Amino acid sequence: MTELNVTPLMDLAFSLLIIFMISTPLLEQTIPVNLPRQDSNSASARPDIDFQLITIKEDGSVYWGRQRVDFPELNSLLGSLSKMPEPPAISLRADRNLRYQQVVDVIDAIKRNNLTKLHLDTEVK
Repeated sequence: MTELNVTPLMDLAFSLLIIFMISTPLLEQTIPVNLPRQDSNSASARPDIDFQLITIKEDGSVYWGRQRVDFPELNSLLGSLSKMPEPPAISLRADRNLRYQQVVDVIDAIKRNNLTKLHLDTEVK
């Protein structure tokens, strides 16, 4: 036998490709934050709508998606978002050990730009 049979290798590669295609979207790709807890009885399922993610870490740093921004940048990004015909909802994730004032500052910036769809992320017990 002078030829190498590559059919089993192709089957394996195809199987791995399918596994990775299915599992990749399931990975949560967010900034790690220690979210406040919520009772599981009061948790509701998140509807399928478009969200823009804003994260505030324990040290007070603010992230727009995965990009770190300061407050002037956040205000300009929120301003450009508010000019859209149908702006996406804002999903706010804040560390539970964060000072309350920092969360209020971000919510105030959202309100100043007339964005009314706000979702506060929590961790379900």
